[in-house]
Amino acid sequence: MPVAAHTGNPQAVQALVAETEKAYGGMDILVNNAAANPHFGPLLSAEESHWEKTLDVNLRGYFRLIKACVPSMRQRGGGKIINVASVGGIQAQPGLGVYCVSKAGVIMLTQVLALELAADNIQVNATASVLAQTRFSQVLWQTPALYQQIIQHIPQGRFAQPGELAGIALYLASPASSFTTGAVFVVNGDQLAGSSISPGA
Repeated sequence: MPVAAHTGNPQAVQALVAETEKAYGGMDILVNNAAANPHFGPLLSAEESHWEKTLDVNLRGYFRLIKACVPSMRQRGGGKIINVASVGGIQAQPGLGVYCVSKAGVIMLTQVLALELAADNIQVNATASVLAQTRFSQVLWQTPALYQQIIQHIPQGRFAQPGELAGIALYLASPASSFTTGAVFVVNGDQLAGSSISPGA
C-alpha cells in the first residue's frame, strides 16, 4: 500500500504511520531507507542548506519514523527496526562528506536505540552497503570517470544491484534475528578492504 510521505515533514510522517496502522492494525517492522544528498564536492564547500536537507531526511527523518512506530511495536510485544546506513558512515568517501556524516549518525542512532529498546523486545539494526545501481546514485554510475574510480576499488568489479542488498534486510525483519540487535551489517562487495578512497553508497 503506497503512501506518499516526506520524512523531513513531521506531519507527513505521522500521517504515514496512521494510515499504516489503520490498514494493518499496527506496526511490526520499520525499514528506514529514505535519503537525500544535495551536495557533492569538498566538505567545506557545503552550504548550511545542504546540511539541513541531508540531516533532516537522512537522520532526523529516521528518528521521526522510529519515534512514531515504537508505541505500536510496544503494544504488540516487539518489533524490528532496520536503518539503511552506508559504508560512507564507516569510511570517509570523497565528495560525499555531508552524506557520510549523516550515515555515521544513523549508525550511532541504531546503537543507542538498540540499547534503549532491548527491554521492549524491539531489535534495532543497520545495514551499510556499497553504491547500488539506482536512480539515487545515477550521476555516479553514468559518469565514466566516476564509474571507473569507484569500481577499481570494489574487488567484485561492479556496483551492487538493489536485490543483492535485500537479503540482509529480510534476515533482520525475520524471527531468525531475534537475538541480533545494535549490529551494523556491511554489504559492500569487500570495498572496505579494497580501498579507503572510493566513493560509496
